[in-house]
Amino acid sequence: MSRRPAKGEYIETDTGNKVARKAILVGTQNIMLGGKTVIQSEVMIRGDLVRTAPSSSTGGTAPASTTAVAIGRYCFLSRGVLLRPPGRLYKGDFTYMPLRMGDHVFVGQGSVVQAASIGNHVWIGQGCAINEFAIIKDYVKILDGTIVPSNMVIPSFSIVAGQPGRVVGEIPEGGHDEFELRDLYKTVGNNPQTPIS
Repeated sequence: MSRRPAKGEYIETDTGNKVARKAILVGTQNIMLGGKTVIQSEVMIRGDLVRTAPSSSTGGTAPASTTAVAIGRYCFLSRGVLLRPPGRLYKGDFTYMPLRMGDHVFVGQGSVVQAASIGNHVWIGQGCAINEFAIIKDYVKILDGTIVPSNMVIPSFSIVAGQPGRVVGEIPEGGHDEFELRDLYKTVGNNPQTPIS
């Protein structure tokens, strides 16, 4: 009698994404992962909330764009994160707009993200709320517990904190290396690699 090897905690895709078996991805056909992204357990990504547009032939609504959530390369979604596309009234109908996330984005434990777009090299702390249609540019650090108001635009190289969030500082020169997530990616998965010291 043969025994199957135990299944790992993560499912690893051809493009190097590591998705926890206990993550909840709803509407997977509308979720795009760029590759080398880590999705930990208890993460929920709402790909079922897609943009709809009036259909002329049926009088109903039909999907206008198939992507609800697009995530770049080397992103890290910590335990308990919720990614949800922002929604609003558009031409009299409530619809959802895509949530776009760049490369090297870290989202801390228990944070809720409903932004319109998040740039590259962004660090979002634990317990943050990034409200609807916020735009976060490149190289931004959002400290733990921050609530970013709806429609806020955060400029590049900013440090944001508070409830409501506001810019409290800027990323120092040479401080860009801390946004690199390649090494963190290697420490997660069924066969984690520990850094050699």
